[in-house]
Amino acid sequence: MSPSSSSSSSHAYTMRIGIIGLGPFAQFLAKTMIKQGHIIRATSRSDYSDLCANLGILFFRDMGAFLESDNEVIMISTSILSLSRVVESIPFHCLKRPALFVDVLSVKEHPKDVLLRILPQECDLLCTHPMFGPESGKDGWTDLTFMYDMVRIRDQSLCSSFLQIFSIEGCKMLEMTCEEHDKLAARSQFLTHTIGRILSEMEVEPTPIDTKGFQKLVQVKESSARDSFDLFSGLFIHNRFARQQMKNLEVAVEKTKQKLEERSKELQDPIISKF
Repeated sequence: MSPSSSSSSSHAYTMRIGIIGLGPFAQFLAKTMIKQGHIIRATSRSDYSDLCANLGILFFRDMGAFLESDNEVIMISTSILSLSRVVESIPFHCLKRPALFVDVLSVKEHPKDVLLRILPQECDLLCTHPMFGPESGKDGWTDLTFMYDMVRIRDQSLCSSFLQIFSIEGCKMLEMTCEEHDKLAARSQFLTHTIGRILSEMEVEPTPIDTKGFQKLVQVKESSARDSFDLFSGLFIHNRFARQQMKNLEVAVEKTKQKLEERSKELQDPIISKF
């Protein structure tokens, strides 16, 4: 299945989408879903009743009542660290019909394993990672990457309709396995967050003589600081490839330091004539 990438296309029909975990990222996604005409319901640990009233989202404090509201799609947007606890607490017996469950977490193997273990067998599972957020996607989603893995899909039409939410906004639709995603994300997203956290610990700040390269480093530091430490720890704890990348970074720092010390020693030694 290849979802349409035309921004002028319209979605197949109005979907009833429920969201578990209505933090800033889920709110960001929900606004576009509402703009496209989908019906959004939500539940969350925090009380977002007023926000939802303003956005046109029906908010449920009770998870059972939320599940009974007959959602076709249930999007899980919890923190990485709380995912297992939240999913284990879902009263699946309240579902009126088999639903398509979609996760939008920044790691993929972990939610895939948790959801396959706990979800009712009759429910479909789509693992996704929108590779953008409220800052990078504030002016639209055109050419921003949306990764997805159709882990267990029987209702192809419903899955396609959900994917079209992103394709009609102009996203680059990238299908890959959860394992492949985590392997690549450990080398890109996790490494970027790690460098940003290191620069933050060093209290790196702009100077009057900044080069373009240094300005980019400051941007990495500031971007990482906007994300919670829970997100950063989740990227490390629940991506099995992240630990090796941390080791690779440590080794690279030591190798670079060793090369500098060797060159320094060479320049300090007297020049020995070869003649």
